[in-house]
Amino acid sequence: MQPRCVGFVFMRHSDCYKIGHVLRAHGLKGEVTISLNAESPTQWKKIDHVLVDLGGQLVPHFIQHISVRDTKAFVKWEDVNTVEAARQLQGCGLYLPKALRPASGRGEFYNDEVLGFAVVDKQIGELGTVREVQEHGPNRFLVFDREGKEHLLPVNAPFIRSINKTACKITVDLPEGFLEI
Repeated sequence: MQPRCVGFVFMRHSDCYKIGHVLRAHGLKGEVTISLNAESPTQWKKIDHVLVDLGGQLVPHFIQHISVRDTKAFVKWEDVNTVEAARQLQGCGLYLPKALRPASGRGEFYNDEVLGFAVVDKQIGELGTVREVQEHGPNRFLVFDREGKEHLLPVNAPFIRSINKTACKITVDLPEGFLEI
């Protein structure tokens, strides 16, 4: 099969969102096993390629075949045909353009949407800004720093009262003593 010739537009990481990463080679013909993030697509039939982070550059890899099982997928890309080529992709991040991502619902957010948002408690006031969102199993945590200490705020807990995407602000109502933990 001849490689696809496409008009390639360089994508920046800031224009994309991470959907997973390559775990390892799978099989003998260049297939790979990938780990999927919670934000990865559910409709893979509509996606013909992903962007692979190769040394800081996002390079399109066209999907020849994909089989998704829970949080893992087995992928055969068109131009990866050997175990050696598949092994070179191990650990590489996988991305899609944000323009392809469905809009988040009211009160919901994608991890990268809230980076830099102010976290404001109803009683205390501003606590800090969201530095990252960590995922531990099915749980997500907003990470912010306050007075030199890192704090993890569980997203699934009842602490978050509102998310204002226009004002870049997350209003919370923390229980007494939460910041001392």
